[in-house]
Amino acid sequence: MNPVSNPFAPGAGTPPPELAGRDELREFVRIAIERVRLGLPTKSILMVGLRGVGKTVLLDRMRDDAEANGIQTIRIEAPESRSLPALLAPQLRQALLRLSRNVKARDLAQRALRGLAGFAKALKFKYQDIEVGLDFDPEPGLADNGDLEHDLQALFEAVGAAAKEAGTALVFFVDELQYVEEPELASLITALHRTAQRRLPVVLVGAGLPRLRGRMGHAKSYAERLFDFPNVGPLEPPAAGIAIAKPTAAQGVDVNKGALDLIVEKTHGYPYFLQEWGKHAWDTASASPITRDDVERASVAAIAALDESFFRVRFDRLTPVEKKYLRAMAELGPGPHRSGDIAEQLDRKVTSLGPTRNQLISKGMIWSPNHGDTAFTAPLFDEFMRRIMPGDDWQE
Repeated sequence: MNPVSNPFAPGAGTPPPELAGRDELREFVRIAIERVRLGLPTKSILMVGLRGVGKTVLLDRMRDDAEANGIQTIRIEAPESRSLPALLAPQLRQALLRLSRNVKARDLAQRALRGLAGFAKALKFKYQDIEVGLDFDPEPGLADNGDLEHDLQALFEAVGAAAKEAGTALVFFVDELQYVEEPELASLITALHRTAQRRLPVVLVGAGLPRLRGRMGHAKSYAERLFDFPNVGPLEPPAAGIAIAKPTAAQGVDVNKGALDLIVEKTHGYPYFLQEWGKHAWDTASASPITRDDVERASVAAIAALDESFFRVRFDRLTPVEKKYLRAMAELGPGPHRSGDIAEQLDRKVTSLGPTRNQLISKGMIWSPNHGDTAFTAPLFDEFMRRIMPGDDWQE
């Protein structure tokens, strides 16, 4: 079949042709945003899930939904090397400039812009990566103490007041939130808590790896009462089937039930993998309908593509010691695994492996679903580790 017409789009954060199985969560977020716009008690929302479940795509679609309803939004990704103030400041400036065009909110938005100027100037020495254009001179005493926790509260209150006057809400859409440093995370939680207490229309919709729950709790003990933590997992088989069958049908191509069942089985319903298998099944098939045999042949190419992109980019960040640790985990299967069982595979004491385990958690390669348990953050990573490090040489 014509590869130009292939509807599938495997990629980091690339929107799929059909966002199946997420309507309930999208509606949950829509309701939360509308409640905060009305000044009703509302929790911020942090979606947690493994790599490849479509958190980034979902976050972007939710932002599109919000903006279509007249909501002011900010979208940032929290990389490992940037401070939270540096990420927030330029995006807040853009949001406040938009709010300042609203006649009713102009004065409050401009006051918040003065607060942003003081915020940036006061914290620039401490967070040297802050770069933001300043449209107004600072207002003395407004968000300019040089203490992130207090200044962010004051800034969010000023921003929330402007959004309230404009009859809208300001929603922060933040991806990879687990990479924010804990003191900065604590300041963000405190600021959101303050706006919630004041019934100001400011709310966070974030996404991150499963360890984000624990990081939020460590940052502030009351975080569990301030946030909802919906889990974003693999798609149920009916939704996974729709994610494949609907885009192909739109191109006039059918997929046999046996082919659909095999794709769902091979991918375990993970959205990124569905896109990879869909792409290669389309390119392998010579004509409609796509058959089970087509999927069997396509699986070789799909696995090779995952190994060279989705999996390999993570593997190449690892030290030799970290690779051996993950290979020992893979020997035990998908997981989760007890730390003692991993240590036994490596013929080491559990305590001696603590630093390696902590570094792998920091890199986002593994997480701890329960005390003493360890699991991969990327599905099917155990199979990849056995392919990339075959045999017993890794035990030497």
